Amino acid sequence: MDDKNTRIGIVGACGSGKSELARRLKARGFSVRHIAQEHSFAPNMWQHITNPDILIFLEVSYPVTMTRKNFNWTVQEYQQQLERLAHAHQHADLHIDTDVLTPDEVLVRVLNFLE
Repeated sequence: MDDKNTRIGIVGACGSGKSELARRLKARGFSVRHIAQEHSFAPNMWQHITNPDILIFLEVSYPVTMTRKNFNWTVQEYQQQLERLAHAHQHADLHIDTDVLTPDEVLVRVLNFLE
């Protein structure tokens, strides 16, 4: 894979680890974009913003989001984000459940996939 020409998009609910993963991948020379699809009512906004060659979906449960960040949101708002992410979830090349993984472990899974 050519790191400079392959566009990687990262989507997931708030608190899934998108920003952290994007930062770590960028530090390794990857062209990556954290896509805030969870805030858009346009189902395929991720394609319009980045149209990535590889789409990574980071999964996270509602209880874990509450421990990772100081969110003031309800389970209904979390579910609404998942609904907004359905199209991206369906089209993702890689799904990673981040609930029990450290940021390092998430990175390793992505790097293994990219090889």
